[in-house]
Amino acid sequence: MTFVSAEEICARVDGDFGRIVKMLSDKVALRSVSAEGIAGDHMARSARFVADQLAEVGVDATVVQSRNPDGSPGAWEVVGSRIVDAKAPTVLLYAHHDVQPVPDAGAWETDPFVAVARDGRLYGRGTADDGGGIAIHSGALRALEDTLGVNVKVFVEGEEEMGSPSFIPFIESHRAEFASDVIVVADSGNWSADIPSLTTSLRGNTSVDVRVTVLEHPVHSGQFGGPILDANTLACMLIASMYDLDGQLSIPGLDKQEPVGGLDRDLDEATVRADSSVVDSYRLAGTGSLASRMWTKPSATIIGIDAHPVSGSFNVIADTTRLRLSIRTAPDQDPRQAQKAVSDFLVAHAPRGAEVDVTPLDNGRGWSMDPRAQATKDALESMRESFGVPPINKGEGGSIPFIPELQRIFPHAQVLVTGPEDPQSNAHSPNESISLSALRNNVVAEALLLDRLAPRR
Repeated sequence: MTFVSAEEICARVDGDFGRIVKMLSDKVALRSVSAEGIAGDHMARSARFVADQLAEVGVDATVVQSRNPDGSPGAWEVVGSRIVDAKAPTVLLYAHHDVQPVPDAGAWETDPFVAVARDGRLYGRGTADDGGGIAIHSGALRALEDTLGVNVKVFVEGEEEMGSPSFIPFIESHRAEFASDVIVVADSGNWSADIPSLTTSLRGNTSVDVRVTVLEHPVHSGQFGGPILDANTLACMLIASMYDLDGQLSIPGLDKQEPVGGLDRDLDEATVRADSSVVDSYRLAGTGSLASRMWTKPSATIIGIDAHPVSGSFNVIADTTRLRLSIRTAPDQDPRQAQKAVSDFLVAHAPRGAEVDVTPLDNGRGWSMDPRAQATKDALESMRESFGVPPINKGEGGSIPFIPELQRIFPHAQVLVTGPEDPQSNAHSPNESISLSALRNNVVAEALLLDRLAPRR
């Protein structure tokens, strides 16, 4: 039995939904772009706003400034709790209040920092990532109010979009505040706006800088072109050697996995093509299910390259070039092992004897859900009841490195990754939005989950 019926929870959420949407709209207007300075006044305002909103739903919330690894002032974090019974289970609710920058507001159909409701969605930077997560937590706690049967701790981070450099030191120094039995990370998404999902896995990530050198200095392309290839061409040849004929990464030591917990439904190619905006003529790379290619097999992306721009170019053979490779790793692979495998491969496959130097950069572990955990079963049942359809679990190709670190620090806690996004959310991109119907159902689902986690009378 539950402390409050599902019908009552739905009625409470529906009655509170105007407040939830207004809170999310007000949050968008705060322009909490951490890339403009995690320690800035705008981030402090954002944190205070979140703390005030949590206080309205019964959470004793405070704003704390973290310290960066070098000791300098860090992000503004929101820490809170609501303790109902020392013997009851404790649930940690996570979200982040910082948002991605808007490099080109002209690419948006609306002002990115003015929330606009249109066609059942709320548009604005941070509506989905991760203002939606804050809204879900707030709405679920308001829906339960005096019927809350678990202790709740809340951590709303202020630097997730900047890689969370002070996250782990902050958690380590606040273990007592964050110790919990279940951790709900509301920073992912659903199969669609109508079909809920638990995130079953996240890929890890590693990155390297690669320098390819062929000359001691640039030379005239007409005089030496032919026997001497330019560094940019050689770099392209080097990267191409990482792939087989199907366009799949083929590097010894780079692990591949199948979807964690089995594959409920493969991704639809037409949907992937539409959501990604890939050109019609492009043939998708790799083999096997699309789900495995996007969630659990490794991928590599050149995210930066030093080369002369086309404007002002002239006939010269480039002596050297540098590029940055970002590699998404299989959820269960040690990213340091993957980094070494990629580095060794690139040095061993230097094209035509060019010099190849690899500089290792950051690493982040992947994560896999425990499908047998009771909290997992409770979450799936809550989603089914809220959305009215069975959940379709899915992995994510992205990385949230702090989740495995949370699991390391609190090894007995059951981690659930939920979230407000869907394939049309455009998180990190122009015209970011959240489905309002899915937001309502996500709030109901989290309230039902918290109720199920409470001890039965």
